Amino acid sequence: MTTRTQRLDELPFTAKHRRLLGGSGVGWALDAMDVGLISFVMAALAVQWNLSSTQLSWIGSIGFLGMAIGASVGGLLADRIGRRQVFAMTLLVYGLATGAAALSTSVAMLIALRFVVGLGLGAELPVASTLVSEFAPRKIRGRVVVALEAFWAAGWLLAALIGYFVVPLNDDGWRWALAIGLVPAAYALVVRLGLPESVRFLESKGRYADAEAIVRDYERSAGVVAPGEGIVDAPAEPAPTEVPRRSIWDEGLRARTAALWIVWFGINFSYYGAFIWLPSLLVAQGFDLVTSFGYTLIITLAQLPGYGVAAWLIEVWGRRITLAAFLAGSAVSAALFGLADTPATIIAAGMALSFFNLGAWGALYAIGPEMYPTPVRGSGTGAAAAFGRLASIIAPLLVPLLLDGGGNALVFGTFAAAFVVAAVAAFTLPERARVALED
Repeated sequence: MTTRTQRLDELPFTAKHRRLLGGSGVGWALDAMDVGLISFVMAALAVQWNLSSTQLSWIGSIGFLGMAIGASVGGLLADRIGRRQVFAMTLLVYGLATGAAALSTSVAMLIALRFVVGLGLGAELPVASTLVSEFAPRKIRGRVVVALEAFWAAGWLLAALIGYFVVPLNDDGWRWALAIGLVPAAYALVVRLGLPESVRFLESKGRYADAEAIVRDYERSAGVVAPGEGIVDAPAEPAPTEVPRRSIWDEGLRARTAALWIVWFGINFSYYGAFIWLPSLLVAQGFDLVTSFGYTLIITLAQLPGYGVAAWLIEVWGRRITLAAFLAGSAVSAALFGLADTPATIIAAGMALSFFNLGAWGALYAIGPEMYPTPVRGSGTGAAAAFGRLASIIAPLLVPLLLDGGGNALVFGTFAAAFVVAAVAAFTLPERARVALED
């Protein structure tokens, strides 16, 4: 008899899938908006509060320490209490903390609240990608998850717009920008009520009736007649038997786990090191605050086509080659950005870096959930994200030291090297295109 997960895998992409993708994507975009805003807040506070590079580094990095913890804990909770529950909780945590950060009266208060924000942000991303991956039709699963990741570009673009139009308005502009971060707190209620729980998770907990109801709902949306619908109830299923707990370091999983962690570390190190500091680096090169924010906005626009191309190639070339190719393109772009010294070359190299780097992010989020079976899918993707967040903590702290040692060329040369290592690791991952998720 066809299993529920097989029935989901064979469905066409329907309005129900679009609502799940859109609902998860809005949360994803709000997450990106919050992460992106801090780079503009840093540039503004450097002037208003006369902050040192060390203080700015901690403001930029502390959120990623929270994200490292949040990603690990969020993934474990997702495997225990459900994907949807954790998704909603994370939105609530970081939305409220971001709103509170707008009231900060000192660097210490801002740093403390940014840590709490990071806890929510870090837990949300791997949980959302896992939920969407477990519902997406098998033939286009990678493309759907890249489409989810593309909402990151929308959120970062929104952050750039807020940074350009709101932050420079007056001395309280950065406060108003952070206050907008309260929106995720309200959206958490929408997530809790509107999105379905993972069918694979429900089955793993023996909640077969709930799982069957969700699958039938999706089948009705696709115009597919469910087995036995309208005739008899689906046959009762035996209670789940106790099975040994699995680990992401079990034989057969440990090699892919190690490679995935290396990719996550490299891409986090280079992306956050570059983009968190970007507005401040442009100001340091002699551009005024508004001009640097404008350049950052233009560079951010290139993220959208990067996702679009990655979404297409991931089902044509496969996951592994697409990820490695975009990481290699990121390495070249980072090296060129380090040598750029005119507005034209800065924008061109920056746009190329945005294009390739965010395309690589899309491919990475598609690959992660495919690496693990259901019992450890949430914790596996969360653990990889948590390890990557260690790099996002280190990179912003390292930028001032690299600047003193060799300027922009050394900073972005280091990022390029990290991209190369990540690209090599990506080639060792198993190819899972059009393969059913492991139960």
